[in-house]
Amino acid sequence: MINLGVYNSLAVLRRAEQGFYLGDDSGESVLLPNKYIPQDAQIGDTLDVFIYNDSEDRIIATTLVPKVTLNKFACLEVVTVTNNGAFLDWGLAKDIFVPFNEQSKKLEVGQHPIVFLYLDKLTNRLAASCKLNKFLETENIELKENEEVELLIAEKTDIGINAIINDRHKGILYQNEIFQTLTYGDRMKGYIKKIREDKKIDVSLEKPGYAKVQSNEEKILVKLKENKGFLKLNDYSSPEEITAALEMSKKTFKKAIGSLFKQRKIRIEEKGIYLNQK
Repeated sequence: MINLGVYNSLAVLRRAEQGFYLGDDSGESVLLPNKYIPQDAQIGDTLDVFIYNDSEDRIIATTLVPKVTLNKFACLEVVTVTNNGAFLDWGLAKDIFVPFNEQSKKLEVGQHPIVFLYLDKLTNRLAASCKLNKFLETENIELKENEEVELLIAEKTDIGINAIINDRHKGILYQNEIFQTLTYGDRMKGYIKKIREDKKIDVSLEKPGYAKVQSNEEKILVKLKENKGFLKLNDYSSPEEITAALEMSKKTFKKAIGSLFKQRKIRIEEKGIYLNQK
């Protein structure tokens, strides 16, 4: 069966004037237009292609890479607004449609909302939605504390920044634990800090336990090497100076340089810290 909104591995069945027809064991076939055919592709080859609806709502294949796939979230740019809804650029020939009833507030050209790609079962068409909460899992949380996860940075709140975890759950990064610039729509690694009794999830950008110290030790060593073996930072530096230079808290910085000092990798002096040369 050929599936919409995801990559399919399909065999090249035959050539037509408009391109290759691809298919699988189910007997279905789909057109891969000439402009997307790999240069050395031949009948009998298997190609990995993305399947979506073209401008006439026909199912079609492409070798272009979409910015989002089925049941995933992404930050996309609004390029057109019509009487029926908005269209967003998702990297393919036909922009993805967001119906009015799937907009939290009316979209405008130039905005970059986070949306969820879903398959409309009534029309069998791919579409996007800005109403994210209805696609997030809030009950069946199969995550563990300290687990490494992928975060999609979402909107700011009074206490921090919301993030979508593994394209499935919602979490919160607390403001007093953020020591780097985060941009709406960015993807990055994070860690599960705590899963609360009410099923809300706290996340962190730093590794838990001693792994956190190790990663920050490496960050300090890299910065020292970039700055000819010296950083104008020590125990007396302000939290703001440390965060600006290293994107970490003063508490984390002190633990890291303490460990590096014990390992004799650095020396700490009044002017700052120096990299010990081997």
